Amino acid sequence: QVQVVESGGGLVQAGGSLRLSCVASGRPSSSYAMGWFHQAPGKERDFVAAISSSGGSTYYADSVKGRFTISRDNAKNTVSLQMTSLKPEDTGLYYCTRVRLVPPKAVPLANAWGKGTLVTVSS
Repeated sequence: QVQVVESGGGLVQAGGSLRLSCVASGRPSSSYAMGWFHQAPGKERDFVAAISSSGGSTYYADSVKGRFTISRDNAKNTVSLQMTSLKPEDTGLYYCTRVRLVPPKAVPLANAWGKGTLVTVSS
């Protein structure tokens, strides 16, 4: 089973940037598509971005297209999310997990989540 640890969250002003990282342990993450999900306070977890196992294909929620970029380094079992032009509505916990690609989005492959990393965007 793949376990993940997310990091890189923090407090940033609107318009700022953050880079989130997800390190996977267990089976090589290169075997799986991976994705990021966002859970705003009091709301359900929503799809943000996903990347195929090779890194050749990427998918984004409409709300983050043009602002966020997902990437992966299979040699380091790492998936990253570069977040720019951040908005207050981007505030919340961000989770990384294995996904099943269902273009134009992705769904979690299993109900296995890390602790997430908290992003707070002030207005």
